[in-house]
Amino acid sequence: MSQEELKALRAIWLARRDQPMPSVAEGRRNFEIFMAAMPGAADVAFDEIHIADRSAVWLKPPEAPDSRVLLFFHGGGFVIGSPRTHRGLAGDLARAAGARALSVDYRLAPEHPFPAALDDCIAAYRWLLDQDIPAEAIVLAGDSAGGNLVLASLLTLRDSGIPLPRGACLFSPWVDLALAGDSFESKASIDPRMTQQTLRNYAKAYLAGRDALLPLASPLYARTLSGLPPLLIQVGSDELLLDDATRLATRAGHANVGVRLEIWPGMTHVWQAYAPMLGEGRQAIDEAGRFLAGLYST
Repeated sequence: MSQEELKALRAIWLARRDQPMPSVAEGRRNFEIFMAAMPGAADVAFDEIHIADRSAVWLKPPEAPDSRVLLFFHGGGFVIGSPRTHRGLAGDLARAAGARALSVDYRLAPEHPFPAALDDCIAAYRWLLDQDIPAEAIVLAGDSAGGNLVLASLLTLRDSGIPLPRGACLFSPWVDLALAGDSFESKASIDPRMTQQTLRNYAKAYLAGRDALLPLASPLYARTLSGLPPLLIQVGSDELLLDDATRLATRAGHANVGVRLEIWPGMTHVWQAYAPMLGEGRQAIDEAGRFLAGLYST
């Protein structure tokens, strides 16, 4: 671990965390500006398309075959974020997996609360199938709220009888909008990025009065996870959502789902997005890429 890299990033995160909660518009604008410093590799092609009335972006690393597709759902608490903010993360993961990535610009809360984002993610997956891309050529990935949407999508596809993708990768997944994990309290003074109030505000915006225990809003509470494809879950030891990841891995294991849980010491929420500045971010993406690439050989 580069202590200097991590120290510099923690200072940036703490400065942002301790600022007053911005308005939705300000939060979106600030996130776009901040993440512009993590643009990803210049040789990854970035092509915008439209799926029905939503935009999406193809990210294609050099020599990535068309036969492998990574469907990516960005994080941002269901309220902020876009394929632009996550261009670097999605592109780097696609390169590591040896695939091209489709990043979905799903609708955001509070203007479009649950289940609008999930509906858009399912529509994107169906669109890929309609393009004659077989399910076995697709893997899913997402960070934070995007990890929630990955898991909720898998449950929806399973219960609808739609062919499932080969597997999925979840970075710091937020799968419990009831915020009931022990780490929500025990890591509150340690997590340099997320605050309890931020997560409460995001959950309120997304749920819009709906029950936080609804399985497709908080997929940790699904009746069963059985029948899902293999999962990789990466989470940092210093984050509020640590127990979302550990509880999800436990439930998946009990349901006979192949699951690999990685708890990275000293890391915090979606550190992979800071790969240009953090060695552990690059290492985690490489590990995730190897996992996803390995799914294609099984």
